[in-house]
Amino acid sequence: MAVVISNSNLNRAFKKLFIKGLPLGISAIFLLLLPPFLPNHIQGIIVKFLIYALFAISYDLVFGYTGLVSLGHAAFFGVGGYVVAVLSLHWANNLFWLGMPLAIILASVVAAIYGLIALRVSGTYFLLLTFALAQLLYSFSWNVRWFNSSGMQGIANISMPFLGFHIEWNNLSYYYFTFILFAVCFFVLTRIVSSPFGHALVGIRENELRMEALGYNVWLFKYLSFVLGGAFASVSGVLFAYFNRFISPAQFSLGTSFLPMVIVIIGGRGTLYGALIGAAVVVFAEYFISLLTPERWPLILGCIFVLSIMYFREGIGVYLMQLWKKVTKTNGSASY
Repeated sequence: MAVVISNSNLNRAFKKLFIKGLPLGISAIFLLLLPPFLPNHIQGIIVKFLIYALFAISYDLVFGYTGLVSLGHAAFFGVGGYVVAVLSLHWANNLFWLGMPLAIILASVVAAIYGLIALRVSGTYFLLLTFALAQLLYSFSWNVRWFNSSGMQGIANISMPFLGFHIEWNNLSYYYFTFILFAVCFFVLTRIVSSPFGHALVGIRENELRMEALGYNVWLFKYLSFVLGGAFASVSGVLFAYFNRFISPAQFSLGTSFLPMVIVIIGGRGTLYGALIGAAVVVFAEYFISLLTPERWPLILGCIFVLSIMYFREGIGVYLMQLWKKVTKTNGSASY
């Protein structure tokens, strides 16, 4: 009898896990199978979506899970892009196995240094200090000629990555390259936020004083979250540099830092899938709206942001997931 009950509980747990993961599984199948049948420019739009989604979920670890409102996340995005750009410009080196690890290491070092400075304060002061620190890198990249191609601000003609074997780079091959890296990072971040470390971050976000009373080193957890967020942001910066074949000081700017914040708030903070939905809304809305009225895209993005705060305060992704749970619960109520 005990075995029967155990099997019943196992089947029920498996069914719940299957239902919960079904939207993500369908999305993964869609992203794997559909791109070869799409036009080149649509493949490029989906690559952009994956890059911005990775940038947003790296920010969500800091903002959504830990509760740190940063306006300097572009610093780590830009460091990642500039590492591979400088290697290409000055050493004609496009080896991926050198550029990507070096980008992650340098971005982590920058995040570690910035974290020591910024985490001395909190709230609005933390936000302003992270913005100021990112602007330091913006000014540095703008004024130091070594970080710019001859006669321009920024680095152009960045070489595509060399993986140790020949690949015919085109929109489709780079799409799958980006998809694999995105999937790996998403899986790792999923494991992080579902670990005891991730649960501690949520506890800090909800009630910092209580976590301190329980014996947690709150500052250390915040610091590690800040550094990890910077490391993952650098991966998206590397992918952006390869995709765009150009990087400029604008990648350190306020607008770049503001982008993942908007995406996370629209999609739903503290939920990695919310960042994915927010990135899809922003990237595809920008594409279709720009076909009609490109000059009004910033205004329309602002309207989307305001409407999401007014009517979808928890984020579009959260409300969609709640709707999915209601639908599956209604349809599967007889099974339970």
